[in-house]
Amino acid sequence: MRPDLMIRLLPFTAAYAVIYIASNRAAWLGLEPGDLEAQLVFAAVAAPLMFGAATAVQLWLTRRRGALSVPAGADDAAFQAGFYALNGPIEEGFFRGLVQGGLTALWSAPAGFAVGTATYVLYHKLGRWTWADTLSTTLVGVPLGLAYWLLPGPPSLLGISLAHIAATCGFLGPGPYLLKRMHLI
Repeated sequence: MRPDLMIRLLPFTAAYAVIYIASNRAAWLGLEPGDLEAQLVFAAVAAPLMFGAATAVQLWLTRRRGALSVPAGADDAAFQAGFYALNGPIEEGFFRGLVQGGLTALWSAPAGFAVGTATYVLYHKLGRWTWADTLSTTLVGVPLGLAYWLLPGPPSLLGISLAHIAATCGFLGPGPYLLKRMHLI
């Protein structure tokens, strides 16, 4: 995860910031709260569902591949929590705000959704994930892409970022840790 900060998250943030400034703070980038009530209701419903679904997928994949990664200790768990809190909003800003929102502004909402979701899923393969792990990100990419497109009000990264953090925790951190503690793997 530490190399991800410099290799992925910093460049994603820089690209988003440059476009945000160059576009004169375009609304399609999603930095506005949008319909705040809709964003918070979406997050309240989607976050536990995403956590549970991601944990279940991790259980299935762990049994399939015969290996599981969990936090090594309290220090590692704290680092992971900080990483997840950054990773979700940054990935959503890049893939939903910049790619999906930008392409929606240029072409159409369905095209922006399709390309934004496909690039989100396939980019995980660059991290040397297996194809099964990579394709499992579709379970996050599709509903979050749809939410960015379809929730009322102007586009917002708020609700989808909170749901993304929950999904990442279910797939990579507390979810696998709980599976191990519950002796499910």
